[in-house]
Amino acid sequence: MKLVSWNVNGIRAAMNKDFAASFANMDCDVLCLQETKAQDEQVIEALATIQGYQIFTNSALKKGYSGTSIITRVAPLSVTRDMGIAEHDLEGRVLCAEFADFYLVTVYTPNSGSELKRLDYRQQWDADFLAYLKKLEESKPVVVCGDLNVAHKPLDLARPKANYNKSAGFTQREIDGLDNLVDSGFVDTFRHLYPEQVKYSWWSYRAGARGKNVGWRIDYFLCSLSLVGQVTEAEIYNEVHGSDHCPVALTLALN
Repeated sequence: MKLVSWNVNGIRAAMNKDFAASFANMDCDVLCLQETKAQDEQVIEALATIQGYQIFTNSALKKGYSGTSIITRVAPLSVTRDMGIAEHDLEGRVLCAEFADFYLVTVYTPNSGSELKRLDYRQQWDADFLAYLKKLEESKPVVVCGDLNVAHKPLDLARPKANYNKSAGFTQREIDGLDNLVDSGFVDTFRHLYPEQVKYSWWSYRAGARGKNVGWRIDYFLCSLSLVGQVTEAEIYNEVHGSDHCPVALTLALN
């Protein structure tokens, strides 16, 4: 089963940048989107040409902001939105599809913002999101994917020293949040297969960062420890354009 995750930075904009062709070329069973920046009906409308897949969405209360979606050709057993926590459930950041062998959660983790104004909220989010995942895991294994808005290790961004504890996405408190996920049994699948490979999934639109490959790896597939033996590939599609993020992928060998 091939799963792909992509922060599209606006699904309607992405559709004008060869999204459909990129999607077809990836030939995945499930595509998880973050930052759709559209209401549910607008996401469905934007994806109207996509055939053979079911589309599930979770949009933010605020129009044109945040939002997640799951596009799947494997019918899920159930789909749920949000974490059930009022302060977190206004921005369409969490969408969960239950399949026979695992839960698939796509997440658009809140950015701590300029001047780190949202860092306290982000820290609470990280704790609550981990508790939400562990609750799901009581029933069956979990795969979590999406834009986690944190580079985990110095290896995961081009300029770690310049950004450490100064820039959103590479403060120690955010790193601790991802450490807590890993320490609780969730495995970073790309790093599991490629411990030393330098590859990024996001580049600023400023200063030609993508052309110079001055990037960050902030998009992930994590999975429950019990699924690690079924991970056959983890990929980062640097060659796919259409957003400031590129897609990341996970392939599982299921029974």
